[in-house]
Amino acid sequence: MAKFRISPSALQGSIAIPSSKSQTLRAIFFALMAKGTSRIHKYLSSPDTYAMLRAVEMLGVKIQRTNTTLWIEGTNGKIKSPKDVIDVGNSGLVLRFIGAIASLLPTYTVITGDSSICSLRPIQPLLSALGCLQADARSIYSNGFAPICIKGPLMPGSTKLCGRDSQPVSALLMTTCFLEGQSHIQVTNPGEKPWVDLTLYWLKRLGTKIEHRNHEEYWIPGKTQYEAFSYTVPGDWSSAAFPIAAALLTSSEIVLDNLDLTDHQGDKQIIHCLLLMGANIEIDSNNKKVIIKKTKHLKGIDIDVNNFVDAIAILAVIGCFAEGKTHLYNAQIARHKESDRISAITQELKKMGANIEEKEDGLIIYPASLKAAKLYSHKDHRIAMALSVAALVAKGTSLLDDVECIAKTYPGFINDFRQLGAKIEL
Repeated sequence: MAKFRISPSALQGSIAIPSSKSQTLRAIFFALMAKGTSRIHKYLSSPDTYAMLRAVEMLGVKIQRTNTTLWIEGTNGKIKSPKDVIDVGNSGLVLRFIGAIASLLPTYTVITGDSSICSLRPIQPLLSALGCLQADARSIYSNGFAPICIKGPLMPGSTKLCGRDSQPVSALLMTTCFLEGQSHIQVTNPGEKPWVDLTLYWLKRLGTKIEHRNHEEYWIPGKTQYEAFSYTVPGDWSSAAFPIAAALLTSSEIVLDNLDLTDHQGDKQIIHCLLLMGANIEIDSNNKKVIIKKTKHLKGIDIDVNNFVDAIAILAVIGCFAEGKTHLYNAQIARHKESDRISAITQELKKMGANIEEKEDGLIIYPASLKAAKLYSHKDHRIAMALSVAALVAKGTSLLDDVECIAKTYPGFINDFRQLGAKIEL
């Protein structure tokens, strides 16, 4: 079990932010159903990407790859029945996307994952929605989690599901568009709307225009067919949040490359929130750069984080150093990620002396001087990276256990932070 040893540090220099996980996985999914060979450049090399690649291979694609580029020969909408159980590893997104598309097959598909997937990532809303469209979709242990068993063929029609987690909604949209007729989806409690918008952007890009009303109802035309495509994956705004926060809290100046503010990722909204808190940040849109300048004071504010809920852990760390109260709310779904992030970040920051209060849907944080502590990642990449940033500004040397999970979205995290001057030992 790898661990970090982290000491207070000042940062300087420039790094390139890794490619977006969400965009990489969507590109691979749509390449699966395309006619011809798609080219995906600058894909994120991570465990989730490889889980998706294994899954689509089992469904019939042929893949060639280098360190930077994937060539995926699609199935033209005619996926094959897998010959074995599909293991999605630690990826909730792969579970939902592949679980949905497998419902097009007339044979049974079994999908499983690691202990986190099988206990923390609910799948029942998607299974029930598929069932309304005549699929046989079941949790094998009848507990609403993987492993799951799915058999189609899915039929066009009307269905509904809870949209608090955006992934099942995206999965259903991405699957019903391949049916032979129009479908109607009703969504209750729609949340994480930018991630659904990202899926709608992809569908529109490939020629399928889906009508919707306030993210509560969708009308999907069906009969989607499209040619192979070429796509360059942009940088990941959710990963950028960590070096941005590290620079702000250490009063450092750094430059981040490979960040496109016009991309459809919801997590770019963190920039707006940080500016409201008083951060000194410049955007060079022409060169896709973000420049973080020395910032002396940050002020606490109220933040509805639902549109970028993956940022809740790092925003909690920032709140520890902001003047006044920071209130993060509308984040219930954060309890159902790789860990219960609301509980996990509260536990760990309290070890460091944080004045933080856990709420059902978020956190309240007051300023406090953090001290070094022995910390645990909860096997969650975003908790691990947020705690790494906290340790850079805490008094003393902190130990952070179980950091392998960081590779899920930011495999070059330690190298990039060391390049900026962070005192992190592995």
